[in-house]
Amino acid sequence: MIGGIRIKTVIPGPIAKGLLARKLESIPRGPFNTVQTFAAKGEGALLTDVDGNTFIDFAGAIGTLNVGHCPSRVMEALREQLDHYLHPCFHVMMYEPYIKLAEALNDLTPGDAKKKTFFLSSGAEAVENAVKIARKYTGRKGIISFERGFHGRTYMSLSLTSKVKPYKYEFGPFVPETYKWSYPYYYRSALSAKELDDALIKQIETFFLSEVPPEEIAAVILEPVQGEGGFVIPSKNFVQQIKFICEKHGILFIADEIQTGFGRTGKMFAIEHFEVVPDIITMSKSLGAGIPISAVTGRADIMDAPNPGEIGGTYGGSPLGCVAALAVIQTIEEEKLLQKAVLIGKRFAKRFTMLQEKCCQIGEVRHLGAMCALEFVKDAQTKEPDKNLASEIITKAHQKGIIVMSAGLYGNIIRLLIPLVISDEQLEEGFTILEETILESCGQK
Repeated sequence: MIGGIRIKTVIPGPIAKGLLARKLESIPRGPFNTVQTFAAKGEGALLTDVDGNTFIDFAGAIGTLNVGHCPSRVMEALREQLDHYLHPCFHVMMYEPYIKLAEALNDLTPGDAKKKTFFLSSGAEAVENAVKIARKYTGRKGIISFERGFHGRTYMSLSLTSKVKPYKYEFGPFVPETYKWSYPYYYRSALSAKELDDALIKQIETFFLSEVPPEEIAAVILEPVQGEGGFVIPSKNFVQQIKFICEKHGILFIADEIQTGFGRTGKMFAIEHFEVVPDIITMSKSLGAGIPISAVTGRADIMDAPNPGEIGGTYGGSPLGCVAALAVIQTIEEEKLLQKAVLIGKRFAKRFTMLQEKCCQIGEVRHLGAMCALEFVKDAQTKEPDKNLASEIITKAHQKGIIVMSAGLYGNIIRLLIPLVISDEQLEEGFTILEETILESCGQK
């Protein structure tokens, strides 16, 4: 409950219906929308729409709001910055917040080597520039990503992305010299985790013989936990083996932390769980608490490979984005949100593992910290994906005031990206409504 009142919603309400009609007339159909209404106010883990419906937000703007909607420190930092300047452009006249944030990320990211950081506006831009830097540093062209991976919608990042529909269909041709390796999916394998890891590493050895030699590969880019791919979590062994292969062949290891970073998994960066130090890290989403900003951090010698003017962008590292990000880091530290992410994950696992015993259509309950997912199947034995069931649950959840989203190659996974600032009461209410919705949709209630 919120304020002791059970959540009730009508979607879309009368005001939202009018806005939807205007949206259909003025905006192309390409941009998708999860909930069929419009925001009026956001605070913490709550969103209120234009018709007065209040939602518990379990989507967090696709992982952008680890510190919640309108966090006080961020809002104060933005107001203060507005009194000075909006955007002199770092490439024209520099400003201190850019330097302060670079220093902070150089300290926060894994690894003891000297690092450097620069800023852009979006996650896709960060990926594009990480690839440019890797190619410049190594003098090689090939880039390897992973099956089910998602890295953005610009042409290089889209070339590295795996899912065809809706992202790549009829948008080709794509960037050459990009390749894909298999990423472990233990739930969908008959092999043990060790056996599957060994088999996939063996495939890589064959790849270097049959597809392209390692001497032509500049970098491997890996999500420590796959986001759009369905919150699929690899073993520590697998990630360490990939890093070993990279080191053996002089290939750079890029950790894509755009969705996993800034506390989501219970550590500042998910790659820390695997005890691997990447050569380059890409960041965005929760870095700015909703203010567009992205970052590329890497070993100093690698980051210095491009010459002046070869990387950057007009809006990269805007002053508003920089001060917001500094306030985000402060909020995560002072409010102990890494510990909160761990607790959210434990409560999720306990609650929905018990629910799994009642609902056999829940194939797997998985999480790393507060990066949580439920995979729905038609049959527990065959593990046939059930996209329709997941869609039904999501729609009903929205009507009951909980915002959740799907994920996965088959669209059969419900992912939770709960703002880490959520209150215990809101978390309990959200879990209760989601549980009731799942039981209802599975025919158990």
